[in-house]
Amino acid sequence: MARTGFCDSRQLLDLHMTEERQLPLRMRANSCVLRERRVFAEGEEVKPEQHRKPAQENRWVRRLPISAEDGIIMDYAQQNESTPSDVYEEEALLKYLHRLPGPPSLRELMPGLLRREVEVAISKLGLLYDKTYAWDIFSDMMRSQLLCTLPNADLPRHFTNTTRAILVDWLIQVHEVFQFSEETLYLAVHLLNRALRLIKVSISSLQLLGVVCLFLAAKKEECLLPEVSELCYLMENTYSKKQLLRMERRVLTGLKFNLHHCPPLHFLLISASVARCSDKVVWLARYLLELSLLEGQCVVYLPAQLAGAALCLARRVIQETPSHEGETAWCIASSIHIGSEATLFSIMQIMAMAAVRAHSCETRATFIKFSTIQTLHVSMFPGLETAPSLLGPPCLQT
Repeated sequence: MARTGFCDSRQLLDLHMTEERQLPLRMRANSCVLRERRVFAEGEEVKPEQHRKPAQENRWVRRLPISAEDGIIMDYAQQNESTPSDVYEEEALLKYLHRLPGPPSLRELMPGLLRREVEVAISKLGLLYDKTYAWDIFSDMMRSQLLCTLPNADLPRHFTNTTRAILVDWLIQVHEVFQFSEETLYLAVHLLNRALRLIKVSISSLQLLGVVCLFLAAKKEECLLPEVSELCYLMENTYSKKQLLRMERRVLTGLKFNLHHCPPLHFLLISASVARCSDKVVWLARYLLELSLLEGQCVVYLPAQLAGAALCLARRVIQETPSHEGETAWCIASSIHIGSEATLFSIMQIMAMAAVRAHSCETRATFIKFSTIQTLHVSMFPGLETAPSLLGPPCLQT
């Protein structure tokens, strides 16, 4: 790593880890029940056995009307039993999501089948405690992903895509050492991509910038954080704690404390669940998606486009026997993949070429990571060697 300006880092732990990963904690809805306040008559004594008990019929299940002026909750909305409870939701979602770019098929399926499939998928994945809000969250994901792309793939002067790929590969190894969640890795690389274009750093400080981006991502996604001294130790103590914290302030100031990111992994898992994909297809798609982190030209694509391309390419490489049910489910899932066929085909070409050279190039952390039995050895799947030839002409006939 000397030729890239990086310091000689400590040898990281073996990527073939057998210990179980701890699942990241998820936000859970407030399941407390409403309590009625009892007003005691004058002179009435409060007996010990007259404790208030929660009324089960008063659970927080009704929609709360919000004042149009200030957004203050005024009162509970009266629910009309003769009117479907989600009519208002359907109309609002249609108006809201019609403004999103995408094929007409996506808008046509939103009120019915696609919505139900997405709610079931999010519930199965454990991304949410109460699926009542699943469609609202998915709608926000579709909107907020527009803020997660960069206008172009150009890097600042003196930096090359090779240098960036080596740094990302090293961050993947550090990510494995600390056993962070996958969301932390995608957020760290996203922050790195933005910081490289907003902050002036020298080549000698590039590794420090990468570690700071991983540290910030861990602060946002993880429950347990590494000590600053541990991060410095992994960099052979080339940088002091003071330098690391100073770089952290520079990054936060440059990014204006905006650490939001909608990871493509979430779109991939939701789409795979809706499409009823097998475990092998899902793991191969996750492998291809992580390989895209090393490719600098992928920063201009939407997260949903990256996820859709990875899933399409994985299905072509695995070539499972198609069924009528599976093809119908795939048609529903493919409506999530916003973008033209040419765009998805371009991303699939990038991923296919990355998979071909993954085992032989210097950046092999992702290849090793997905060669374990836990990942079904997908990185060593023989079909990946001929993945570029499977694409054929630029069309997406899956």
